[in-house]
Amino acid sequence: MSDDERIPNEDTPDIDDASDDTSEAITFEKVLNILENGQVSEEHGTIRWSSNYTYLLSIENDDIEVLAVYKPRRGERPLWDFPDGTLCYRERAAFLTSETLNWKVVPPTVLRDGPDGIGSIQFFVHHDPEINYFSFDESVLPQLMRLSLFDALVNNADRKGGHCVLDAQGHVWGIDHGLTFNNVHKLRTVIWNFAGQTIPDLLLADIEALCKKLDDPTDSYRLQMRELINEAEMRAFQRRIQRVLDSKVYPQPGPGPNYPWPPV
Repeated sequence: MSDDERIPNEDTPDIDDASDDTSEAITFEKVLNILENGQVSEEHGTIRWSSNYTYLLSIENDDIEVLAVYKPRRGERPLWDFPDGTLCYRERAAFLTSETLNWKVVPPTVLRDGPDGIGSIQFFVHHDPEINYFSFDESVLPQLMRLSLFDALVNNADRKGGHCVLDAQGHVWGIDHGLTFNNVHKLRTVIWNFAGQTIPDLLLADIEALCKKLDDPTDSYRLQMRELINEAEMRAFQRRIQRVLDSKVYPQPGPGPNYPWPPV
């Protein structure tokens, strides 16, 4: 089987709404509309083990309620290597990039006001927390090929195994993208399965289309990204894209730390 055959053009996945016992599937677009326009109907408290303040909320719109992860800007822990108060913007930038590529590797994510001010609000993917990258079988390898390449493009400094979650439909989602788009190389990931391998032509075509959008000063994706990351980070992003297009291979681990800690 060729690499291209292993990467089908998937339809937009439905999403399991785990806010009640029925777990009814609703469309990706409907979830995004709820996150953008819904009202917070309930606050469920903080999520354990998060390094920044992270809350679980219920958001309701048109009588449909979903669970969402809220990361307020004011709750971000200062970091020496990322500008203060920018992590929630990077969460949104990662989602926009996933959508522009049409890879659907990041759950619906918006940037809006919440109970503690502006922050990222991301659909909560119902999943078994005991299942993550380290327990995946070979059936999800085609999806990991996209996610691994996505991390290289956005310069993800924190792709832990637990940041790869599997929903009830067998779709792999990447979560926690606050540490992305740094202008300095910081790729740290557990997904090195494809290092040095040739990138499938279908994925390269998607990246080429992304490159053209970033080169167009009037494109809506470029305009939105310029509001989320700074100019140096935007130039570095474009250079990473071009390197991938030129090399046509998955990056390999280089000198320095290449894995996040802890790995899960």
